[in-house]
Amino acid sequence: MVAGRSTGAVLSRLLHVPETGSTNADLRQLADAGGEDGLWLRADRQTAGRGRQGREWSSPSGNFYGSTLVRLRPNDPMAATLALVAAVAIEEAVSICLSTSAIRPMLKWPNDLLIDGAKLSGILMERSGDAVIIGMGINLASSPQLPDRATTSLRDHGIDVGPAMMQGLLADAMTRWVAVWREQGLGAIVERWEARAHSRGTPLTARLPDGQVLNGTFQGLAGDGALRLGLADGATHVIHAGDIFLV
Repeated sequence: MVAGRSTGAVLSRLLHVPETGSTNADLRQLADAGGEDGLWLRADRQTAGRGRQGREWSSPSGNFYGSTLVRLRPNDPMAATLALVAAVAIEEAVSICLSTSAIRPMLKWPNDLLIDGAKLSGILMERSGDAVIIGMGINLASSPQLPDRATTSLRDHGIDVGPAMMQGLLADAMTRWVAVWREQGLGAIVERWEARAHSRGTPLTARLPDGQVLNGTFQGLAGDGALRLGLADGATHVIHAGDIFLV
């Protein structure tokens, strides 16, 4: 099934398949074949879904599994900062679904969305030439059991949203926030991200790629979107990659 919609200056084509291995892998093939900026692919189920750092992403039916394509332009901010763009787009789309409740989701660096401290969504970004493929998974109907963190779904909080509706909300939100990223720069995205995240001074634990574990407090984001972790000795450690946990 293929649907088309025009929002602002970008044409978002919303594609859907009942099942695939990975929407990121499929969209990468479409990108290499000339797929356009704003292309989306959603699957009801993935058989080989992936998360960050090669982790398996559980993909039972009922949740949202989708990927979108951003074609980089010469004056765009750094490609890696699209993770923050995707995060604020997911937060906006989910907040619309929660607008009739008192629940307020919260962003955690770099791109997780939490409800009451439990993980609701995740993002996987991959690049092929000038194409950035952004995969998004959002727990709508159920949540996987993870060994190192709590998880939740919108249904756990009494909110029933279908994957097709979420795809439309995300396409609209990504169109707007990619435009902000391009026209106003990363600063506008960082400002929005911080406004929807935990407050400065929040205790955090950081597990870095080299195995180092740091404890400190959230001191906002650097200008390039990196996490600023305040340490006990008064120093600030800037983190560009790692797993972050609320303490």
